[in-house]
Amino acid sequence: MKYAVIMQARTNSSRLRGKVLRELQGKTVLEHDIERIRQSRYIDEIIIATTERKEDDAIVAIAKKCQVPFFRGSEEDVLSRYYYAALAFGAEHIIRITSDCPLIDPHVIDEIIGCYEEKKPDIITNVPNEWEKMTYPRGLDLEIFPFWWLEKAFQEADRAYDREHVSPYIYDHAKNRYYYRYEQDFSKYRWTLDTPEDWEVIERVYAHFYHGIHNFYFEDIIGYMQEHPEIAMLNQNIQQKLG
Repeated sequence: MKYAVIMQARTNSSRLRGKVLRELQGKTVLEHDIERIRQSRYIDEIIIATTERKEDDAIVAIAKKCQVPFFRGSEEDVLSRYYYAALAFGAEHIIRITSDCPLIDPHVIDEIIGCYEEKKPDIITNVPNEWEKMTYPRGLDLEIFPFWWLEKAFQEADRAYDREHVSPYIYDHAKNRYYYRYEQDFSKYRWTLDTPEDWEVIERVYAHFYHGIHNFYFEDIIGYMQEHPEIAMLNQNIQQKLG
């Protein structure tokens, strides 16, 4: 099996422009994403899927700096961007991660890959659409699905929403969906990066933990948040965007 993380990234995000180019402790958010994902034991390739816009040359520059392959495609039709990126690099199984998650955890990735191999679902995720099933903080989000499902979605999805958000067609048509849950519910925490409030939370986490090496993970950050509940309060009222 060839597992490829395809990480969508662009600079003109609607709520916090240029967020993946912001610096945390001397490196961009995108560089931190890549460094953390590289710690996975099972991932064969990390592919940055960005757009053809001139502004996104900066994302390509980071990909080159980190020696990570990249693909440039449609800005709005993200599904086609994923499909052609997977096709170009021969991905057999796609791990979808967004670039606004600088606390993504390689151990969580590996646990979910292990479950995917055992259960063999059409799609697996730790972020179900039903909020009551959530257990992980936002910001550890990922989905895994085989290339043939991505190809089917690319060929058949005709709603703009499906083209923009990549996987809704799979959820709507797959019979075997698996929601990966943690043993405790930590869904109240928000570690993704969409707003200035999110940025303040992530800045504080990095200021506390990051000293040139990524050796802090999901449970370490939970412990920090429990010791400092005022940090989690900073972005608790932010509404999560769909997709």
